[in-house]
Amino acid sequence: MKKLILPILAIVLLSFTNADTKLTDAERAKATEYLTKTHDHLLKAVEGLSEEQLNYKPSNDVWSIAECVEHIAISENSIFNLMKGLLKSDDKAATTKPEKATPDDQVIAMMVDRSNKVKTSEPFKPSGRFGSYDETLKAFKTKRTSNIEFIKTTDADLRGRFQQMPFGTLDAYQMVLFLSAHSERHVLQIEELLADDEFPDK
Repeated sequence: MKKLILPILAIVLLSFTNADTKLTDAERAKATEYLTKTHDHLLKAVEGLSEEQLNYKPSNDVWSIAECVEHIAISENSIFNLMKGLLKSDDKAATTKPEKATPDDQVIAMMVDRSNKVKTSEPFKPSGRFGSYDETLKAFKTKRTSNIEFIKTTDADLRGRFQQMPFGTLDAYQMVLFLSAHSERHVLQIEELLADDEFPDK
């Protein structure tokens, strides 16, 4: 009897563990809505801009709108693919929960705060890799649509996988929020360019 009970107990405990780490309906909705909202904000910000406006730079050390969009597109691929790789990782660090978790809303707030300056690493810098601005924007839209669909349907353990980021350890779900907030951060940068006194009228 004892030999029979132990395997059953193990199965029950395992099933509870798996259930606990799946996204709740509220978490899934929050991520989906924020991904959609930040996607739409970018498209609205760049709608109808001319080539001169897209390439306007107030100084050589400031990105143009076109360069901001390319950086967003590069990051959309890289960060989301990093998150998906994390879900498959056998590294112990990937499943080691940090002693102090960062609240979800704090992840977003830290990322969109433009007063916190961040130096972009070389692989994420705009370099014309998509060929044209139109292709760059298309690449972003395609990847973001795919990412939204993933969040809507996944049963992956997003809350039980962890990645060290520049300002702390995030779980995989928070990396999705980070990704959305990252694009929003650069839409705010785009809006700063649009408001510049020397920005072309057309």
